[in-house]
Amino acid sequence: MGGETYKSMAGQKDNEVPAIRTLADLARVAGVSTGTVSRALAGKSLVNVETRERIQTLAREHGFRPNQMASKLRSRRTGVIGVVIPLGHELRQHISDPFFLTLVGYLADELTEGGYDLMLSRALPDGTSDWLDRIAGSGMVDGVIVIGQSDQYDLIEAASHSYRPLVVWGQHRAGQNHCVVGTDNAAGGRIAVEHLVASGATSLAFLGDTTGIEIADRLRGATEAATAAGVPIRHIPIPLATDAMGPEIEAAMASQCSGINGVVAASDLVAMAALRCLHQKGMRVPEDVQIVGFDDLPLAAQTSPPLTTIRQEIAAGARAMVERLRALVEKEPATSLVMAPTLVVRQSTRAEG
Repeated sequence: MGGETYKSMAGQKDNEVPAIRTLADLARVAGVSTGTVSRALAGKSLVNVETRERIQTLAREHGFRPNQMASKLRSRRTGVIGVVIPLGHELRQHISDPFFLTLVGYLADELTEGGYDLMLSRALPDGTSDWLDRIAGSGMVDGVIVIGQSDQYDLIEAASHSYRPLVVWGQHRAGQNHCVVGTDNAAGGRIAVEHLVASGATSLAFLGDTTGIEIADRLRGATEAATAAGVPIRHIPIPLATDAMGPEIEAAMASQCSGINGVVAASDLVAMAALRCLHQKGMRVPEDVQIVGFDDLPLAAQTSPPLTTIRQEIAAGARAMVERLRALVEKEPATSLVMAPTLVVRQSTRAEG
């Protein structure tokens, strides 16, 4: 590895120290082995943070960067990570959905800062699809991040046994093989209902289609909390596609929502659509109906009234996904991470008590 070359990006004057042209040159300046320098420049966790940052700083100060093409040819890696969004549960949903855009944005920042390029795609599974095998086996990527399990849990689980560098944003189940980073969705549903009940709601509705397992777990948690409190809760399967949820909510309000004074929405977007529909019907939020969303997207604080919601740690989750994928690419172990949701109280619900 000592022969690995680095390109100089700075000129050299006669009275300056000779240019550092190889990995060994940089190792001598840093006072470490060439292997340590190589691992530090690749951002590997095998090198402690202080040493890694010192070596990377030295490289920047001397104006050097790796010969990426030669390095990739030797390592047989592409430097590309595939990011795919499977939409078997809702074919009308798009990458432009604000939740996807938010998570993809954080992932892109983490990946590019780590030296990777990103290849983004949307998969529309048909039940017998090999969409994940095609991406994983394409030879075009070093690893795959899947955003959401949709209704594809079994397919993802099967693929993970033969394709190791795979990390998924989604719901964790006991005993599963694939590495997941995500929120405790059942806990989020419980927290939402407990807040609504404590704020005076006496008849609840859960708005959201539960074909995807994450939403199903949010409903499960909400139902458990409502049952424990002795409060009725009705499930209304509103689609997650932005162009479909509004008309479906309007129809539900006309036929199924009589007497409902508390709403748990499967996502912030569903909650926002419900806010619009209630406003059009002349109903006040939170005086007549209280609403809790799920996600805490940046838009949630901009609605009228600002939306009370269950916060998912999207930025931290993106960082954790990239860290775990990097470990798996390097054939290191990686474990799933289930993050705790938190309640963000704004003006779409009343004060508790």
